[in-house]
Amino acid sequence: MLKAYLLPNSIEAGLDEAGRGCLAGPVYAAAVILPPGFSNELLNDSKQLSEKRRYELREVIEREALAWAVGVVDNEEIDQINILRASILAMHRAVDQLKVRPEHLLVDGNRFYTYQDIPHTTVVKGDAKLMSIAAASILAKTYRDDFMLEAHRQYPQYHWDSNKGYPAKAHRLAIARYGTTPLHRRSFNLLGSGQMEFDFD
Repeated sequence: MLKAYLLPNSIEAGLDEAGRGCLAGPVYAAAVILPPGFSNELLNDSKQLSEKRRYELREVIEREALAWAVGVVDNEEIDQINILRASILAMHRAVDQLKVRPEHLLVDGNRFYTYQDIPHTTVVKGDAKLMSIAAASILAKTYRDDFMLEAHRQYPQYHWDSNKGYPAKAHRLAIARYGTTPLHRRSFNLLGSGQMEFDFD
């Protein structure tokens, strides 16, 4: 069971991102403030959940959270400022939209830039330790998946319905064969190590 909070009697917002390691598409981040006494034994790191369970939990989180929001940084911005800065910017954009001002930010990972004057704590593997971060991971993941599924309709040859823009073999083969789209991150190593051999016959 995940911990409900880090600091008692504090309005905490959990922050997490999705899509940092992708070759295409935006990076998404979410911020979630759960109510006191919130408990859900199914809540966990989004990577440990089935797709069906993630979407079921998204409905619970959106219905029961005191506040939640999603921030986005697109691939062009990622190329301009790098993926670390973009991931943190997406988190800041999520916090910008919260209807309740948090007193403390719980950030998944080990890097963050201070947001205004709100204190923060970085938590490595926080999405498997704290409920608010796990909730944020679910929102970030599902909203990003929604985007990539829609993008798949326009660019079906890249198989984003299954790889969601991550560097799967089928994705890299498609880049080698068809080139890039306006959604690809040009600053990334799109074809991998350069040792791959492509056979299109």
